[in-house]
This record gives sequence, C-alpha cells and structure tokens, in this order.
Amino acid sequence: MKRLLFLFVLSFSVSLLFAQNGNYELKENISYAASNADAYSKERCQIDVYYPKDKKDFVTVVWFHGGGLTGGEKEIPAYLKDKGIAVVGVGYRLSPKAKVEDIIKDAAKAVSWTFNHIGEFGGSNQKIVLSGHSAGGYLNLMLALNPRYLKEEGIDADKLFWSCAFQRTMHQPFYCSC
Repeated sequence: MKRLLFLFVLSFSVSLLFAQNGNYELKENISYAASNADAYSKERCQIDVYYPKDKKDFVTVVWFHGGGLTGGEKEIPAYLKDKGIAVVGVGYRLSPKAKVEDIIKDAAKAVSWTFNHIGEFGGSNQKIVLSGHSAGGYLNLMLALNPRYLKEEGIDADKLFWSCAFQRTMHQPFYCSC
C-alpha cells in the first residue's frame, strides 16, 4: 500500500512539474514501415506524434497500445497530453496475421524511427521513454530488457531514458512496473 501511495504522489508531482498550457500539434499516420513492406505492414506500422510546438529538448514517450497483441489501435492517451512532453502513439501488426517476434520487431522499428526523427519536432533523442498498457507494456519491456531487438535497428537500449509498463489484470489492481 505504501508503494502504491508513493507512486501516486510521485505521478501527481511529476504531472504538476511538467504541466503546461502550450500549443501542441498532432501529426498522424506517419509510416515507419520499410518502403518494400507488404500492404498489411504499411497499414498497421504507423505512428502519431503529439508534441509541444513552442518547446525544445523535451522528453518523448513512445506509447504502445494494449489489446493482447490481437487488437487495438495506436493512441495518444489523454492523461499524457499537455504535459510539456511529446507522445508517439505506435501502431503495430497484430496476431494472428503476424508472429509475436515480428510484432516486437515492429515495436523496435518504431523506437528507432523516434530516435532518428524526434529532433525534427524539437525533441531530444537522449530523453526517450518507452511505455504502454497491457500488451503495449509487454512490448516496451521486451525492448528494454532484451537489447537485441533495438540493436538490430541500430539503437543502443542503454540510451533509453526510461521504461515504464502499465498493467491491469483481473486479480491485481492497476500498477506501474517502473
């Protein structure tokens, strides 16, 4: 219970610290799929970038949606908006059309795209945070804990600023495994 209370206070404090009423822009449906990718990859492997227009060197959260790797759509969670950070909502291929290994590789490609392009929006590639809910939490932890996936995309996993997965199950309360 103390840990849960600590996480709540920490989250609230960070929210106050980063809360800003600024101008934000949303760029949608940016492909991170290879130019020679199949039609399904081109359809699913897209990102949305929500970022502050009048700020530089900001933190970027790469957000992977939930859905059990079989459903869901890219999203920018409302509770991450207007906090002085960028959020990259990632779409990825789903099972059974794609193998889990390929879904993880999609996630790695999206992170690589973010490292290589967030500077174009004013963000810092030294401040990239991986996060997600449920299956998205699984994907971000696979990337953070198994550096092979990011290495295949030319990214050093040690360059990640942070990784935080959110999960809720029937037998557990909501928690953050930060």
